[in-house]
Amino acid sequence: MLNSQVTQTIAQSLDDAEKGKNQIPQLHLTYPTMDINDAYQIQRCWVEKKVADGRRIIGRKVGLTSKAMQVSVGINEPDYGVLLDDMQLMEGSDIPISRFIEPRIEVELAFVLGKPLQGPHCSMLDVLSATDYIVPAIEVIDSRIQRVDTNIGGTRTIVDSISDNAANAGIVMGGRPIRPMDKDLRWISALLSRNGQIEESGVAAGVLGHPAQSVAWLANKLSEYGTTLQSGEIILSGSFTRAIFCYSGETYCADYGSLGTVSFRFV
Repeated sequence: MLNSQVTQTIAQSLDDAEKGKNQIPQLHLTYPTMDINDAYQIQRCWVEKKVADGRRIIGRKVGLTSKAMQVSVGINEPDYGVLLDDMQLMEGSDIPISRFIEPRIEVELAFVLGKPLQGPHCSMLDVLSATDYIVPAIEVIDSRIQRVDTNIGGTRTIVDSISDNAANAGIVMGGRPIRPMDKDLRWISALLSRNGQIEESGVAAGVLGHPAQSVAWLANKLSEYGTTLQSGEIILSGSFTRAIFCYSGETYCADYGSLGTVSFRFV
């Protein structure tokens, strides 16, 4: 277990990396004994630092919700991160790519809570009851930690991802909001395109069989730390497409069919 001084030092290095747009080495190589609990403690320290600097928590994200992604990093459950107010990006706008290091995007459903949601026995039905509305979204993810080690070529592990606030960087919401019982959420699908060319497609059932299951998992996981999801919080339930890399001058659009589109351009 990492001591508090080391945890604070790593959190500061992540903050410096984000501000300076320079990635730091993979943490699991520098601290080979660190575990998932250490990683979440680093994440909490970094978020506390951001809040102390004036940022505001607006919700959470759940990541690694597909079996394939979990196997790739050697775990059997998702991970989570914290959404902050300056991560909200305007739909249909030009977004400066310079605010990120190497941005990628994923297709998500955002649950906006109308009532608090608390574990440890939160169910999918509890989530649907507590949700005010659900809206299409694109998540922008970024890497403050090297994805591939420049010396040995090794990839990031779960402790790197969690420490890096689950790669949180931005959220773009748009399209048509719906009430949780208005549609079978499993069958919501989306086409993700770059400059009008489809790059990825997926269906929301890819998120733990039902995206509300992801939110229930989050509420139960946070209860281990005495945390309750609050009314008004935005919960990104997890991607149902592969992440694609983004570049300046390109327009990206997630087409959710009857639920409308979410789009923006990187400049």
